[in-house]
Amino acid sequence: MTIDGSLERLKREGRIVVVGASLAGLRAAETLRDEGFAGSLTMIGDEPYEPYDRPPLSKQVLLGMATADRTDLPRRRTLDAQWRLGVPATGLDMAARRVRLADGDEVEYDRLLIATGVRARPWPKEDEAELDGVFVLRTRDDADALERSLAQAPRRVLVIGAGFTGSEIASACRERGIAVTVAERAAAPLVGALGGVIGEVAAEMHREHGVDLRCGVMVTSLEGDSSGRVRAAHLSDGNTVETDVVVVSLGAMRNTEWLAGSGLGAGPRGIACDAGCRAFDIRGIVTDDIYVAGDVARSPHPLFGYQFLSLEHWGNAVSQAETAAHNMLSESTDRRPHIWVPAFWSSQFGVNIKSVGVPTMGTEILIAQGSLSERRFTGVYGYQDRVIAAVTFDQSKWLQFYQQLIETTAPFPPPFPTVDRRPEGQQPMDADFPDPSVPTHGPTVTVSGYSPDDRRLTFTPARH
Repeated sequence: MTIDGSLERLKREGRIVVVGASLAGLRAAETLRDEGFAGSLTMIGDEPYEPYDRPPLSKQVLLGMATADRTDLPRRRTLDAQWRLGVPATGLDMAARRVRLADGDEVEYDRLLIATGVRARPWPKEDEAELDGVFVLRTRDDADALERSLAQAPRRVLVIGAGFTGSEIASACRERGIAVTVAERAAAPLVGALGGVIGEVAAEMHREHGVDLRCGVMVTSLEGDSSGRVRAAHLSDGNTVETDVVVVSLGAMRNTEWLAGSGLGAGPRGIACDAGCRAFDIRGIVTDDIYVAGDVARSPHPLFGYQFLSLEHWGNAVSQAETAAHNMLSESTDRRPHIWVPAFWSSQFGVNIKSVGVPTMGTEILIAQGSLSERRFTGVYGYQDRVIAAVTFDQSKWLQFYQQLIETTAPFPPPFPTVDRRPEGQQPMDADFPDPSVPTHGPTVTVSGYSPDDRRLTFTPARH
């Protein structure tokens, strides 16, 4: 056998461990098998369930249209894997190539993929968070418990945070005929993700559908009754909201704590990796046996100045997992970069919202088609005189067109007239994003610094 043949055989044998029985973990495992990996494959997950789909949890499940136990992800193929479910990873020994588990066991690996994702940020006061009727929404169990509570027709629900998830929860409550108050510390819903111009539209949608929207305020404390059930919330403006159910929607925390002391480049913003999904260690040196994919990853992108992007996007998790799995089995000449263009969608108050690119990098916005007042429009974001992102409200057919502009670094504002451009779209305006030093709820893309390997290249999108 040739040297090249021997290396190829070694790549397709051995022990691969995937930490994170998630969308990214599952798609990576399937890709490994599809591309010929014949060795030992172990899937480790902290929940007792096999991988399931999260977007329906804040949509169909809360509306009672589906049950949380019917959200399993479809399988592309059989995996022939050992599943270690309901047992979180608690540590990593990079030198010995071992993953430590909460039950005291250790799992050895030759190559490791980390896809541990994110978890809901809890209410910071532990005694208040433990009150009956206080929820977060991230997992299957969270959705099941919250839906059962909504089915009991509470007098009022308080949602803390008006990002995408918080807004979807408020929408589901109103569709079920439940009174809902939303408390948001920013000036409007969705401003952290889409800016103030779009935030004003989102605020109007909330109020038109009967949401008691309170912006520019924070919840300072939750109050319980003698039985330990939440009964009221106190706000920073001195007001009190009486409520039976509180849903804390303060964003996400990346699951990296188990890697403390491991020597891997992991922290609150995620795990840094190169464009090929290989993790960096704490010295900024890329590893060759540890890969990262999904919400927990921070990876550089050539379209966005090689800054690290952390993406909480369904499609990104799939694409990055497939790239990571391919590169785990490939020699350097056959590896490929992960350069998926960020895309996101949400459904709330009867409107389908979709975005592409990185809106949070935009300094200006142009309403290229439609009208803000009609809730049917396309907004295009500009950054340093180029198109950086687009968002549509019930106009998703235009997204592919604007994605091509993003991929080809087209100038901003776009130099051509578009159909259905109204007077409000004649000139760009300030996108009105809040000061990045002030926390907001709901950005699905986080820009967090530059790659240690800051090279420049020309990005040519694939032609399908």
